[in-house]
Amino acid sequence: MRGKILVVDDEKDIVDLIAYNLEKEGFSVTEAFDGEQAQQYIKNGRFDLVILDLMLPGVAGMDVCKWIRKRPDTERLPIIMLTARGEALDKILGLEMGADDYVTKPFHVRELIARIRAVLRRSEKPQKEQMKATFSFGGLHIDYDSYEVTVEGRRLALSPTEMKLLCFLTAHPGRVYSRDQLLDHLWKDEAFVEPRTVDVHISRLRAAIETDKENPKYILTVRGIGYKFADPAQQGAISSEAG
Repeated sequence: MRGKILVVDDEKDIVDLIAYNLEKEGFSVTEAFDGEQAQQYIKNGRFDLVILDLMLPGVAGMDVCKWIRKRPDTERLPIIMLTARGEALDKILGLEMGADDYVTKPFHVRELIARIRAVLRRSEKPQKEQMKATFSFGGLHIDYDSYEVTVEGRRLALSPTEMKLLCFLTAHPGRVYSRDQLLDHLWKDEAFVEPRTVDVHISRLRAAIETDKENPKYILTVRGIGYKFADPAQQGAISSEAG
């Protein structure tokens, strides 16, 4: 099997459609039809990804997403939000709650499967031969082998996409990347990912690791160009470039 996926939606026809196509692709699928049932499955089992409808009876999809991110054993479980609400604000809210991607109904099954594969790829750990064992700077510490991040000794819960973004930026401290370059490196050929997605994940990452996300010391904005991780060799220049 290529992975275990939990599909959560109150519309049985949609769940059956997704499950049928995923199982044809070699995935193992568990079906849930409300938020409470989804939480029970997640408590009692292990999944590689959750497809989560936003508008669920009982416990809402947003609340399930937040609940997943707060649990130590599921804080990095990849989540794709699936909903009929396609407004930009809803997409941003879904990402800010911790979702890794967002698919709007009606959707093409092939696109959904492509997004699933892309999110699963991003959730994989960096290859050891390509990464240092650890990274430390200004109270931030990353252990690439255990995939753990701490700030001043406090362990953080990052989504797979946020972790991938942080690992990439810290592997190249001081180097500036535009939104398009970050899309190319982290989302590769996913044509349906918008540049705004980078901003949302940068904002979430700053909220997690920065003491003051409005005046960051780790992930810096280079105005008119993009983002970079602070260069340890130029600590004195951090405050003048932050923002």
